[in-house]
Amino acid sequence: MPQAQAAYEEQQVDENQVDLDQDREQLIMSELPAVYYIARRIHERLPQQVPLGDLVNAGVIGLIEAVRGFDPCKSVPFKSFAKFRIRGAILDSLRELDWGSRLLRHQGRQVEEAISKLSKQLGRQPEGEEIAAELKISIDELYDIVRSVDGAILVGQRVNAMYDRSETQDLIESAPSRDESPFELCARTEIKEKLAQVIETLSEKEQVVISLYYNEELTMKEVAAVMHLGESRISQLHTLALAKLRAVLQNGLLNEALV
Repeated sequence: MPQAQAAYEEQQVDENQVDLDQDREQLIMSELPAVYYIARRIHERLPQQVPLGDLVNAGVIGLIEAVRGFDPCKSVPFKSFAKFRIRGAILDSLRELDWGSRLLRHQGRQVEEAISKLSKQLGRQPEGEEIAAELKISIDELYDIVRSVDGAILVGQRVNAMYDRSETQDLIESAPSRDESPFELCARTEIKEKLAQVIETLSEKEQVVISLYYNEELTMKEVAAVMHLGESRISQLHTLALAKLRAVLQNGLLNEALV
């Protein structure tokens, strides 16, 4: 929270935000904790060399833009509107980083192919050590690869649209709206039901991590406290679980379900 406050004060100085009225100022101050929370959740899925402060700064800019562009006459609550603008601004700031290299995409495909192969052979989802052995790499190398792939997908990849697989849409634009038709709501429900079935094939710890992180929206640190494990171990369980899910589901389906 102090980081978000400091970043906002810097924006005030840099951009001379003297035109913001008191109502807008209150909106910004009330959502500064959300900036840090969203930045922290994104940062947990990125390579460690990415500074958290950079994400917070980008999120504050997104919050200011959200306040400027918010139309209270529309049915969308400001909190929801701000959440996606903050997240979008952070992801936009990260897309300049070239993580989606050809080598990384190749490594990602190798991991998914190894998971699929082992799943058929074993009749269950493989353990991390089994995947690493199949790829002839160390378990630490495996975790590095799946974390980098997850980060690349999170910030830089475009996924297929939900109904027309020839179209693409940005991850941050795929959240459900209040105006979704019954067909759209049904399709989204089917996607989540399919995901739930696949999640049941994960290990018990992986299922708990996915549930706490996405359903309860806890941070990795909070999940670690609940499960009495180290934060790094929770990160490993999370990224490997996503790799297993992607090996079964199309990336588009996975990202839409976990948005």
